[in-house]
Amino acid sequence: FDLDVPRGAIFGFVGPNGAGKSTTIDLMFGMGRSDAGTIRLLGLDAAADELAVKARAAYVGPELEYASWGRIGKAIRFVRGFYPESWDDGYCEQLLERFKLNANDKIATLSYGSRTKLALVIALARRPELLVLDEPTTGLDAIAKRELFAALLELVEDAAHTILISSHNLADLERFADHVAIINDGLILHSGQMDEVIEPFCIADFTLAAHQSLASGQGLTVIERQGARARVLVDRKFDGMAILAAAGARDVTLSTVNLEELFISLLSK
Repeated sequence: FDLDVPRGAIFGFVGPNGAGKSTTIDLMFGMGRSDAGTIRLLGLDAAADELAVKARAAYVGPELEYASWGRIGKAIRFVRGFYPESWDDGYCEQLLERFKLNANDKIATLSYGSRTKLALVIALARRPELLVLDEPTTGLDAIAKRELFAALLELVEDAAHTILISSHNLADLERFADHVAIINDGLILHSGQMDEVIEPFCIADFTLAAHQSLASGQGLTVIERQGARARVLVDRKFDGMAILAAAGARDVTLSTVNLEELFISLLSK
């Protein structure tokens, strides 16, 4: 697939399990080998300029583990040594306070959510130009999620920093991200600004003669049909309403969709 993430965007990268999200992120950071194509981050070739990319980009994912450093403060001091120019000590202290972490806490005793918070602190304290987050809200309570979103919004305030978030929490992404890409089976189904991706779609409930066939195609995705009653996802960009009318749909009721409903409807066929 071909994907462009605008600088300064908060970009949601969503898809079902096995769609290719983690593989894409791995390749961005030099883990695994691609069959073809190129990846560029911050104007750099992800393969040829791997060290330069990692100096300017940060990653937070569920497999990150800092327990071997014993305590939070020791882990922070270790990572800080790799980023002497970009590391912000004052901001790091603010983040620790915001996420209610103490430098003397033992990492091994932290909950899953607190270990996620630690990984976020270590990534954000560098003020990276590109921040890639894989399921960053897993294990976080509502208050911690609010603090996380506040910190991420602060990071992109100057439009020079970019955030890519892969997450199954679509409700949070819709409120927070300004761009989104929906991926399935290694292919991008839709990509663009959040409102431009969602607004062309609506759900139509209607009746149809029992003998009349109804199939998914460009402009329509059949969600459910039981006898004469049917529900479809309509893509108005491809004149889906005209297709319904031509099929003889009666008593049509339209409703708007959110990102989660769009995601489920697209992948239910």
